[in-house]
Amino acid sequence: MNIIDILGSIFADSGFAGIFEDPRYLIMIIIACVLLYLGIAKKYEPLLMVPIAFGMLLANLPRTGITEGLIHYLSLGVEYGIYPSLVFLGTGAMTDFGPLIARPSSLLMGAGAQFGIFTAFLMALALGFDPKVAAAIGVIGGADGPTAILTASKLAMDYLPAIAIAAYSYMALIPMIQPPLMRLVTTKKERETKMEMARTVSKKERIIFPIAVTIFVILLIPDTAPLVGMLMLGNLLKETGLTDRLSDTAQNALTNTTIIFLGLSVGAKAVATTFLTLRTIEIVVLGLIAFSFSTIGGLLLGKLMYVVTGGKVNPLIGSAGVSAVPMAARVSQIEGQKANPSNYLLMHAMGPNVAGVIGSAVAAGILLGFLG
Repeated sequence: MNIIDILGSIFADSGFAGIFEDPRYLIMIIIACVLLYLGIAKKYEPLLMVPIAFGMLLANLPRTGITEGLIHYLSLGVEYGIYPSLVFLGTGAMTDFGPLIARPSSLLMGAGAQFGIFTAFLMALALGFDPKVAAAIGVIGGADGPTAILTASKLAMDYLPAIAIAAYSYMALIPMIQPPLMRLVTTKKERETKMEMARTVSKKERIIFPIAVTIFVILLIPDTAPLVGMLMLGNLLKETGLTDRLSDTAQNALTNTTIIFLGLSVGAKAVATTFLTLRTIEIVVLGLIAFSFSTIGGLLLGKLMYVVTGGKVNPLIGSAGVSAVPMAARVSQIEGQKANPSNYLLMHAMGPNVAGVIGSAVAAGILLGFLG
């Protein structure tokens, strides 16, 4: 065998030959590199965008067999809903429910911000999606990546990559998507509204809250147990003051490890042969519609609260009812200060923001209960 034959044999067995056989792999490699650029250079949700994009890159390098080995076993954590629940454990340990406890009416705005979930669900049905897939698409509107992943893993495994990437992309783009909608739905006078500081929440209330929410919500909607249970356990570890080591592990080591495995697993399912379809484009568009309607739903509930309280609630905090904590609350703060430089809405917006985390889990639980 001469050198030409040897080189030809090496090339025939290489991934380059696989790309020539199916150029779709090259398209997916380019998409993965674009997502890496957005995560690294533009800082769009880098903690998840980078592992998701790299998992996509690995899965679309032909003939590696990695999706049948390492990635296959890591993906079991997605398929069985383990990773999203562990992320919620860490989220609970990082979350301060004080603003929600101090102003329980925030729950209404968190609930209103789930409007997009059911709107997108109905639109997906109209486009011919299977009801289970339509439900998973709708959950993108909650701007809660782990909830979207868990729902998709139960109802629409084949569409999991598109749903996950759409969910995290829109979470990252909140500072671009929400402000125009906030200015469209609210008046300048409403945006200028200053809010009084809420009451101080006692330690006893902070400890009772996660226990009470766990009992009530899970008894009412049993399918919320994996997400709500872990969210409230994480928060209880934080609030007791007696389990600081466990809280620290949940917030840092456990969450960071889980995010790596979750991102790689989700990204690796975005293989060229199944990802590059018209349905993927439809999912991305429906996800944007869902997220937009969720923002508008929260704002409309905020306007209602403004009227009911005689102008004491700034409607901008309603947009924070989507689950992206604390980014959505920060956007409310920024827009409020643009209208009134002396405005300080961040802590007020955190009430609807953390209510949205619970709300998206409840909405997903309802859909899983009916369709799972």
